[in-house]
Amino acid sequence: MRTLVVGAQALLIEVGSADEVAALHAELLRRRAAGALGPVRDLVPAARTVLLDGVRDPAGLGARIARWEVPPLAREEGPLVTVPVRYDGPDLAEVARLWGVDPGEVPGIVGATGFRVAFCGFAPGFGYLTGLPERLHVPRRDTPRTAVPAGSLALAGEYAGVYPRSSPGGWQLIGSTDAVLWDAEREPAALFAPGVRVRFTQEERT
Repeated sequence: MRTLVVGAQALLIEVGSADEVAALHAELLRRRAAGALGPVRDLVPAARTVLLDGVRDPAGLGARIARWEVPPLAREEGPLVTVPVRYDGPDLAEVARLWGVDPGEVPGIVGATGFRVAFCGFAPGFGYLTGLPERLHVPRRDTPRTAVPAGSLALAGEYAGVYPRSSPGGWQLIGSTDAVLWDAEREPAALFAPGVRVRFTQEERT
């Protein structure tokens, strides 16, 4: 773990993996809720870092955090969101080929995987989901699409994600959902937030 003062009230903590980010973010939330963290306005996880903003003494807090023993995040820790999916994506057959399975086996593999929102970005409501074992990591498409439909379930590298709105994208599309990922009139507006566990279920055909 490395701590860096990046502003008058900002502290950046670097760790070695997405799992460490998730564990550190959860520990920071616990300590802030208990009043043991001091004044911190925002906690923003990313791929290998957590940014703390609104910190009164970034250097002092960084020195304390560097001495923490952060416990691993329990598999079942965090709220759970279930998302029904139709496995109708144009890259489903290619992903199945890369996995060495039949396309009909992909829903079961995805459904048996416990995903977690590692961080959010790219577009409002887009969560980067970790949980896929390394053998199931797939490359981005050689040629990105100019428009990916909203609700597309996609894979790229170690991440899965659902596009909250139509946008360009180079991830492998394996399915689609009618779940609303972002609704400014809803509280909270984002269905996915860092630390949330996600399960994908296969939507029953009617």
